[in-house]
Amino acid sequence: MLASDRQRQAFEARGWLVFDTDPQVVDWVAHARSAARVAVRNPDLASWLDCDGTWFVGVDALPNDELGRVGNSGRLAGRAVDFITDHMGGLPPLHAAQVSVVYPGYPRPRHGESDGAARYRRNRDAAHVDGLRAIGPERRRYLREPHGFILGVPLSAAAPSAAPLVVWEGSHIAMREAFSMAFAGHAPADWPDIDVTDIYVAARKSVFETCRRVSLPAKPGQAVLLHRMALHGVAPWTAGAKADPDGRMVAYFRPEMPGGTCAWLTAQP
Repeated sequence: MLASDRQRQAFEARGWLVFDTDPQVVDWVAHARSAARVAVRNPDLASWLDCDGTWFVGVDALPNDELGRVGNSGRLAGRAVDFITDHMGGLPPLHAAQVSVVYPGYPRPRHGESDGAARYRRNRDAAHVDGLRAIGPERRRYLREPHGFILGVPLSAAAPSAAPLVVWEGSHIAMREAFSMAFAGHAPADWPDIDVTDIYVAARKSVFETCRRVSLPAKPGQAVLLHRMALHGVAPWTAGAKADPDGRMVAYFRPEMPGGTCAWLTAQP
C-alpha cells in the first residue's frame, strides 16, 4: 500500500493528520510569521485580543491571497497541500487565514462569556465543531459555514503543554451520523436554518465518553489537518510551559467546502 493511501486511511479513521517538517512550509512560515506579528500589533485588530489578554483570536488577520501567498512567499504548498490535492478534491481558493495566538495563563473567560461557558473552556478545551454558528440570545446552533477542512500551520515554537490543539479521535464519524439525522428529509438549501443544537450537544457528550482526546502540538515547518466535522479545541496553557516570545502562534485555514452544505455532509473523506 502506498504511503499516501495509508495516510488517507488514517485520516478517515482518526479525523486528523500531522505532517512532518517540510522545506516548503518552513519557507512559507518565515514570511507568514512576519505578517502575523504585524497583525498582532495592528491597533485596528486590537479587539481580537480576548480572554483577559491570553488569546488573540485573529480571524482573517493574515493578509494572504487565494493561493496562500503572503508577503514575498510562494503559494501555500507542502505535504499537507499534496494530501488535500490528492484526496480532498484540491486546494480551493483560500481566505485570509486566522492568526490564533495563545499566551501563558490561557484560558481566562472571553468577554461576555457566561460562567458555564468559561468552565467549558477550562474543563473541555472549548471543544466544538467548526461551522456551527451560535445565533441569538439562547445561542442556538446552525450550520452557517460549511468548511472543507481545517489546516493549521504553526508559526512559532512552543512546548507541547503550551495550549496545544486537541482533537477527539474519530469524533467526525459520530458527528456525521448526528448531522445526517438532523438534516434527514430536508432539502440542503434549508439546512442552514435547521436548529441542530440538541442533537449536536448530545453527540458531543457521547464523543467525550467514547473518543480518545489527542493532543496535537506541532512546530514550525509541520502542518496539522483536521476533518471538517472533528470535535476539537485548545487545551489550557500548563504552568511553566515555554514558548517563543510570540506565544503559541498558528495560522488556520478553513476554506469553504466546494459543493456547499450537501458536500459538507456527504463528501469523503
